[in-house]
Order: sequence, then C-alpha cells, then structure tokens
Amino acid sequence: MDDVRLEDLVGDWLPLPDVAERLGTDVGKVRRMLADGSLIAVRLGERQVLGVPVALLHGDDGVLPYLTGTITVLRDSGFSDEEAMAWLFTPDASLADLPGGPATPVEALRAGFKTEIRRRAQALAL
Repeated sequence: MDDVRLEDLVGDWLPLPDVAERLGTDVGKVRRMLADGSLIAVRLGERQVLGVPVALLHGDDGVLPYLTGTITVLRDSGFSDEEAMAWLFTPDASLADLPGGPATPVEALRAGFKTEIRRRAQALAL
C-alpha cells in the first residue's frame, strides 16, 4: 500500500452496529458473517473499532454478491483481511480493459466480473 492508508484508500466505512442496522440484523450475526468469511472488516482509528467498507454492502439488504467467494480465494492465497481489503480497493489500470472500465477489484465485483477478479486473486498466490 506504500504511503496510502487503508482508511483513506477505502473511503466510506461503517462500524458493526451500523452494518447490522443496514442489513436488518443484529451485531452478533454480523460478527458471524465476519467469522465465516461472508464479509471482512478491519480495525480503524485510535479506538481500533471494527469497520466495514460501505462498498462491500449491496443496497440496504445484503452483502455485495460474489464477495464471499472472493474473500475465500484471497484468504487461501495467504492474504490477511487487511491485505485483502487493500487489494480490493487499490486501483488497477489493467481493469480498464473490462467493459465499463472499473478502476478497482471491488468496482469490478460490483459490475459482475467475479470470474476475472477471482482469477486475478488466485494468480497472486503463485
């Protein structure tokens, strides 16, 4: 990530209680989603509060489609949650070749390019 802080790279974050409210569930369920890899969060700021990027949520009712499988591939490739988050949100000029020209892997996932993003994530392990 060089000199770019993860907090700045991602932009908009939600603490777990806000994620739970947005998903219409409780914080315990959000913590289970973190544990089972359906969602990822990192500790932010001086208070080290767990935060989830808003971009990982889909509307007001769920988690971004294809995120769970992508998290699994990144973890299987040896990425920590912080490293996975950085990879998902780091601009990648090579993605501009995809229709719509997404700038980051998370934008490509939002556009439905799960196979391409997972292929790239798998290649990172090699």
